[in-house]
Amino acid sequence: MTTHAPRAAHTVMLPGSLDEAVAALTAMPAAVPVAGGTDLMAAVNSGLLRPAGLVGLGRISEIRGWQYQDGHALLGAGLTHARMGRPDFAALIPALAAAARAAGPPQIRNAGTLGGNIVSAAPTGDTLPALAALDAVLVVVGPKGIEGGTTSREVPVGHLLAGVEMLRPGELVGFVRVPLLHAPQAFLKATNRTGPGRATATVAVVLDPARRQVRCAVGAVAPMPLRPLDAEAWVASLIDWDGNRGLDPEACRAFGEYAAAACIPDPVRPDDGSEPVTLPPAALHLRRTVATLARRALGRALA
Repeated sequence: MTTHAPRAAHTVMLPGSLDEAVAALTAMPAAVPVAGGTDLMAAVNSGLLRPAGLVGLGRISEIRGWQYQDGHALLGAGLTHARMGRPDFAALIPALAAAARAAGPPQIRNAGTLGGNIVSAAPTGDTLPALAALDAVLVVVGPKGIEGGTTSREVPVGHLLAGVEMLRPGELVGFVRVPLLHAPQAFLKATNRTGPGRATATVAVVLDPARRQVRCAVGAVAPMPLRPLDAEAWVASLIDWDGNRGLDPEACRAFGEYAAAACIPDPVRPDDGSEPVTLPPAALHLRRTVATLARRALGRALA
């Protein structure tokens, strides 16, 4: 596995289907599934993780593409960021494609996968805010029980990221179901340096004309993407959904500040009458960054 690790994994299994992968994970509960390995192998090389076994998912062709299903796109968890960044995919789900294109340098995008980004659940995961704003649903595949074979269940992506529902032994994310809205979407990312890098803040904005909704998710500022629901409802009430969907620039600016304040709120005022606590300069700068990203993302979506 690595020349730096004093102890490597004892077993490596390479299943050719989801059924075989679930069977392998069920037979060895301590094994860890791996696809691109951009996060997992970094943890192994740094000594933070010593898995007893690996279940490689690279040979499972059924999770490396996508298909249409009842107005949704059923995305395989093995889709790489590079594949999602291509024009044909961007025509279907622009926000997710933009997030995939922003996910680091080419070597990371060529190896990293959609499912790995979700299961790693890193706060700076670029696809996570886009999936949250799209109201994506995960199709989790696992063992059927004493009968053998596999079964599947659906989990909203927000539930998994928030820890409301966790993957059970033998389970893995097989697919991600995303609604095809055929409406404007935008994803913006701020980093500490020029070019691809780890995000300091990300914002995804999705318009849903059928439901007359604006959905926004802010990433990298908390352990999971945050949805400023009140800001979404407020700005949606101002949009002329039956017309050209125009919005006054001042309203876009107010939405950005509303969303940023919801995600990075002011400290609670003390009850003892002492001086109120203010946000430190770094948090104020981050709030301004989120406000700018949210304003620009909404403006681009409406344009």
